[in-house]
Amino acid sequence: MQTKAVKILSFSALALLILIILFGSVAIVSPGHTGVVVTLGKVSPDVLQEGVHIKIPLVQRVVKIDNRIRKLDVETEAFSKDLQTVSTRLAVNYRVDTSKSYSIYKNIGADYENVLVTPAVNEVLKAITAKYTAEESVTNRALISDGLVTGLNEKLNDIGLYVTDVNIIDFDFTEAFIAAIEEKQVAQQQLLKAETEKQTKITNAQAAAEVKITEAEAEAKANQLLNQELTDKIIKKQFIEKWDGKLPAVQGGNGTIMNIPEEILKAQ
Repeated sequence: MQTKAVKILSFSALALLILIILFGSVAIVSPGHTGVVVTLGKVSPDVLQEGVHIKIPLVQRVVKIDNRIRKLDVETEAFSKDLQTVSTRLAVNYRVDTSKSYSIYKNIGADYENVLVTPAVNEVLKAITAKYTAEESVTNRALISDGLVTGLNEKLNDIGLYVTDVNIIDFDFTEAFIAAIEEKQVAQQQLLKAETEKQTKITNAQAAAEVKITEAEAEAKANQLLNQELTDKIIKKQFIEKWDGKLPAVQGGNGTIMNIPEEILKAQ
């Protein structure tokens, strides 16, 4: 019985060892990844593509490198052109070139994001932020984002890392600077309001003056036309039209009554 039990245990141990060897000899590389083969500490330049691969158990191991687009969140501070502290939060999208997976792992290691990408983001951001004032950083967000993509690719492409996009999630400034900006905006609004009121008064005054000039010109023109029309004949005609036919009861100095001019009677 004891011999039989020992045989069973030995068989079980052998079966377990075989299973370990079988599973240990298979490496599965997921889609979007590459496998870097390490043989007793030596990195092989032959990178495994996605799929199932055979490896030597206990001798070889496969380090999986993610070649899909990865997102890196970075929060850092930099100084603007006017020496204001700008706290920036970024979302950096990047990927690892499949053909460079071997060299990246060999020269940098699996923690290449913290070792290489994050410091590069901080360095390039500081250089670009220094080109703009704090206010310009807000209004030129798209230019800064494009500059980050260009600057990071210049530093990382030769290594095998490619930045596809940089999104500036937030800019933040010191409380003193924010208060100064608010005061400036209030002052600008008050100045704009005063200028608007001034222009309104000027416009109203000009309009009133133009009305007076127009009225004066119209009155002068009317008087001119009236003067041209008031001839002696018209005056006499108007006199006759208003005369009631009675002779005036006015006597001259010698007791004679004044006669109506003959031309007036003829005109009637």
